Amino acid sequence: MMRYVARRLLWGAALLLLVCALTFVLFFLLPSGDPAALRAGRDASPETLARVREQLRLDEPVWVQFWTYVKGVVLHFDLGYSYYSSAPVSTLLWDRLPATIALALGAAVVWLAIATPIGILSALRRRSWLDRVFMGGALIAISAPVYWVGLLALYLFADDIGRFPLLPGANSYVPLTDDPGAWFGSLLLPWLVLAGAFAGIYARLLRTSLTETMSQDFVRTARAKGISESRVVVRHGVRVAITPVVTLLGVDLGVLLGGALLTEAVFNIPGIGRLGLDAIVYADFPVIQGTVLLAALFVVLANLVVDVVYAFLDPRVRYA
Repeated sequence: MMRYVARRLLWGAALLLLVCALTFVLFFLLPSGDPAALRAGRDASPETLARVREQLRLDEPVWVQFWTYVKGVVLHFDLGYSYYSSAPVSTLLWDRLPATIALALGAAVVWLAIATPIGILSALRRRSWLDRVFMGGALIAISAPVYWVGLLALYLFADDIGRFPLLPGANSYVPLTDDPGAWFGSLLLPWLVLAGAFAGIYARLLRTSLTETMSQDFVRTARAKGISESRVVVRHGVRVAITPVVTLLGVDLGVLLGGALLTEAVFNIPGIGRLGLDAIVYADFPVIQGTVLLAALFVVLANLVVDVVYAFLDPRVRYA
């Protein structure tokens, strides 16, 4: 197991290096604007532009800039400085990370709590009216864009502009350290909005997987031994059928931890996604690369955790 984990970590490090190189190539090949001009101002003189370009080290060759960046990340965990604010990128990411973690993990709990019982009931009651209602609702949830659902939720339920003011709306995010109760309330509506589409996907996936699993020989054997139906479903059926759900959860959670851009933008949550969006607007390349690397890191780690969890969920999975 340890050799497997070490090998995956090495591949993950190589993947992060590749992501870093690709972002560099895209930045210098695509027309993304001159960061020095954005930093110096619209009417800056050529001398000012040259001085700012020198301060930002944009006058150096591309390979020198890339080597300096990689060396700083590997040796000192230094992600550089923002072109726009001159603040360390690592500090900006660290300040925004708690909001994104809270949004992603809370939404994951909500969509799993909704999708798991729906998927199980639909698989056990196939072609019933309950299955049709659940799967029809899941299809609607999947088809609805997140930003549209967020705006609709604000219009209906926000306590400032909503027709039925029930929950805190946009611009209401409160850090956990300031007031845990207000923090929970400010994220409740974003959690529900973000979890909607994911709950539909996970419910349909679990239904399909469990339907196939319940027809396997080992399930019939467990029933022949006289094991109760509830234990057959939970201990033998769901435990095996949930494997693809765990795979998808690792990918989705890793991506969301890298920034749920649309949800954070609609509800004005100061997270990684909102930071990346602002960085794109201002052509702030170090911040863009920092958010991309952070997202890639979360995806790599989440998939590693998922692979290790496989051995505990499915006894047939073993790592040499």
